[in-house]
Amino acid sequence: MRLWIAGIAVFAALCAGPAFAWEHWGGDAGGTRFSSHGQITPGNAPRLIEAWTFHTGDLVARTPQQIRRSKFEATPLFVEDSLIFCTPFNEVIALDPATGRARWRYDPGVPADLRPGNRWVCRGVTHWRDARATAGAACASRIVMGTNDARVVALDAKTGQPCSDFGKAGEVKLDPGAPLEYAGEFQVTSPPVVARDVMVVGSSFADNRRVDAPRGIVRAFDVRTGGARWTFDPLIRDGIEAGHANVWAPMTVDAERGLVFLPTSSPSPDFFGGKRPGDNKHANSVVALKIETGELAWTFQTVHHDVWDYDVPAQPTLARIDSGTGSRDVVIQATKMGFVFVLDRETGQPVWPVEERPVPQSGAPGESLSPTQPFPTHLPSLVPQQLDRTKPFGLTFWDRDACGEQLRMGRYDGLCTPPSTEGSVVFPMTGGGVNWGGVAYDPVRQILIANTSRAAHRITLIPRAQAQNYKPPSGADFGPQRGAPFAMTRALVASPFGMPCNPPPWGAMVAVDLKAGKVLWESSVGTTEDIAPLGLALNTGTPLVSGVLATAGGVIFTGAMDAYLRAFDAGSGKELWQGRLPVPGIANPMTYMLNGEQYVVIGAGGHSEAGTSIGDSIVAFRVPRDGEAPSLWSLYVDRPGGRLRAGAIVGGVMLATLMLTAVQILRRRRMGRAEAR
Repeated sequence: MRLWIAGIAVFAALCAGPAFAWEHWGGDAGGTRFSSHGQITPGNAPRLIEAWTFHTGDLVARTPQQIRRSKFEATPLFVEDSLIFCTPFNEVIALDPATGRARWRYDPGVPADLRPGNRWVCRGVTHWRDARATAGAACASRIVMGTNDARVVALDAKTGQPCSDFGKAGEVKLDPGAPLEYAGEFQVTSPPVVARDVMVVGSSFADNRRVDAPRGIVRAFDVRTGGARWTFDPLIRDGIEAGHANVWAPMTVDAERGLVFLPTSSPSPDFFGGKRPGDNKHANSVVALKIETGELAWTFQTVHHDVWDYDVPAQPTLARIDSGTGSRDVVIQATKMGFVFVLDRETGQPVWPVEERPVPQSGAPGESLSPTQPFPTHLPSLVPQQLDRTKPFGLTFWDRDACGEQLRMGRYDGLCTPPSTEGSVVFPMTGGGVNWGGVAYDPVRQILIANTSRAAHRITLIPRAQAQNYKPPSGADFGPQRGAPFAMTRALVASPFGMPCNPPPWGAMVAVDLKAGKVLWESSVGTTEDIAPLGLALNTGTPLVSGVLATAGGVIFTGAMDAYLRAFDAGSGKELWQGRLPVPGIANPMTYMLNGEQYVVIGAGGHSEAGTSIGDSIVAFRVPRDGEAPSLWSLYVDRPGGRLRAGAIVGGVMLATLMLTAVQILRRRRMGRAEAR
């Protein structure tokens, strides 16, 4: 029965349109991250093997300083019979999809000493074909990319050569619109989008530096010439003091309607809004613009007057759903709070009711909080909304007690607890819920699948008089927020071992039936193997900022903060397979068909902000061919639970060692107290 249902799903997906190709960062122009390829199924997924691995060479070619501040978040495109992606340093590389060998590469020469505010990162490139160009003409098919030093470059997709007719020698330099504190304060981290011959580019800024930060201008250009078309400032200012509200996350386009959908960020500074009273529209919003003119079509705000860094981090996903009253074209927007808003694509109105509910008040002196925030009523939150501070997590009683102290410190009034000088616990954390990886939507099963993170931050406001020479605690971020009465620190509420203090799972994949408005299943994703002391592998899940890949074969793929690509059953959420990677793959996986074989590919280069090891790999997997088979070791160890079983004895010894160490520390402390008496 199960195979029969899967066969119907595959047939329906294949009949829905032409053969799928991964031509956009989110799979298709709507960012659904769903592939109609169905060769890989729950039946054969446990047998997947590595097809090839490609190394960019960054570990050798880049400076140690660059490597220590890099994040490999790129998703390759499958266009012009090549896999094309960007490295964190904006080198564009085209690979042979059968072998993983490089066909061409282009380095735009971003200065090595730039020090980008949001680290070295490039989430992907964009492909565009010129319908007017003569077949075979140079740059008739082109790749466009934003860079860490705020340029847009255009390359011939077949050769990697700069397009001489675009801007100046193939590039356009973006004007920040205001003086920068340093060159790396302004960068582009997500791919542009293109429709109706217009290319739209967002931007990323170093956060929490100052009130008078640069504006988060969205810019549009002629994709052929690089000529400016229009600009849009998301934030309605009306005399308020604030900057940014920029679009750093990936955008989406509806070419038929001529709309571009922007996920906007919070105004600056993030954690104090006393100088920007009101809702701060159109920050923290889904904004629909007419792509040819930049004219506002509609907007929907997900957070009013944000002081939690709850910006809109995920690509808006375009889908056609059965809402219960008929089929509708919608925009699906997931948030850091774990909410999912479903909006009518024409009007921006919620498909299901959204309520304004009271939230905690009494912010810092001079603050002007919104009395209410929008809450979806039909769809459940993808993450818990409350933190039980009486239930800390720990590997031993020692670190559990330390976590208990951490959780009890400072203010916590539930969701939307405002930042404070005594320190406020913010849960979900500022990087919680759904992040830049976005969601996947299976149009056959009418199911949304998302990776989520569950952990807490402590946000502390530092009065200006104390901020001048303030030294933040170890592991905490510091933001001067110049021009505001407070600086700020932000730190993960974590144990002495660096693990989140709230109970796991710290990362989970969630499947939701949109029409029914219910969670179908939830699965923990990732272990502590590559992040815990001594490599102890605990099935806690890891924070998940990257997204998932859904396929017509009924298999979901994702990476995590440990070094494995995983496959899950789309129907049950059961983990089917683990494929070992050189380092963690904190990027969105993709898939393609070649010579009758389905490949699944992920960038495995680690993530400096997550504290993982750093690498420079793209890794591909496929079903074994005749005569090929996984090794006996991988069949045992790399199957779900296999490594946990294989490492049970080692893990037990490690845990016993940790407990004995904790006991010895406590004994020494007691002896010290006795001697003091």
